[in-house]
Amino acid sequence: MDTELKGKVVIVTGGNKGIGEGISRSFAAEGAIVVAFGRNREEGETFCEALRSEGAQAAFRLAELTRESEVVAAVSQTLEEFGRIDVLVNNAGVNDGVDLTAGVEAFRGSLEKNLTQCYALVHHCLDALKASRGNIVNIGSKVAETGQGGTSGYAASKGGLNALTREWALDLAGDGIRVNCVIPAEVMTPLYERWIARQSDPEGDLKAICDSIPLEKRMTTIEEIGDSVVFVASPKSSHTTGQILYVDGGYTHFDRRCTTD
Repeated sequence: MDTELKGKVVIVTGGNKGIGEGISRSFAAEGAIVVAFGRNREEGETFCEALRSEGAQAAFRLAELTRESEVVAAVSQTLEEFGRIDVLVNNAGVNDGVDLTAGVEAFRGSLEKNLTQCYALVHHCLDALKASRGNIVNIGSKVAETGQGGTSGYAASKGGLNALTREWALDLAGDGIRVNCVIPAEVMTPLYERWIARQSDPEGDLKAICDSIPLEKRMTTIEEIGDSVVFVASPKSSHTTGQILYVDGGYTHFDRRCTTD
């Protein structure tokens, strides 16, 4: 299938590792120009250099996304080099464990890291997205739907991102800009691998998690998330907007009594 993304300029925040890496690689495979935004120059440059060595077009922009001035600079640099922005993927974020005991300042900080930075980036990319009649894909979390416990800031942020997906889709429909949200659940990323390794029974805990995923009893791969984002962002989804798509093997919405012994 030709996704018609060749030569399109795609910003992916946190685009050089984990789910972001999968998203960046999927866009690169379709011939898009990937611009990864991140806060670790060495890691970001190394990743983009690897993509270029594979024949892709890729660039890294250093930005701490909670600092608006750095967001402005990274967007400006992208426009200076490539002249346009066609797709914005709000992927960067962290399940930081800011719970009810953490206090108001910690909660505000979690919102800055996981929600406010998404608003800032869309705000500063808006003119370019209007010019290209581009689209936005937000990366959410099952936590907004299911809760998790012990992560008030992240849950509130991802719930807010779902709401902004629908708000922006309505707000920007007149400009031809589509806005959708892709929701991962249990995805095997390097961060997840490190987390499961710290558990008292890593092998048993991982099996229990996989057994609760209805489709094939396995984790979702970063490639599956990336390919879903690419499809939603492509003209092949040209009349899809304001949607929240769960790419999770059925994990989020099925009764656990039907999926576990």
